[in-house]
Amino acid sequence: MLPIDPSADAGRRAWVPCPGCADHRDCAVCLAGRTCRDHWRYLLSNVGSLLHLQCSNCAHLWAHETGFGAGSRGARPA
Repeated sequence: MLPIDPSADAGRRAWVPCPGCADHRDCAVCLAGRTCRDHWRYLLSNVGSLLHLQCSNCAHLWAHETGFGAGSRGARPA
């Protein structure tokens, strides 16, 4: 298992399913789409809508594209 990134801050969290351990799969709170106190991820950084995450359970690292917010959008017509 990887160590938790030294820049990880529990104050910067995201609630995204972990593709490494899928620890959320049997959690009623997560399945209801609510903010779970147990199954959060470290939000290490972001570039627009691309999040760089680490699982607080298994330490898996991955990038997740939210498709929301400030990301690359098509050029607007003049």
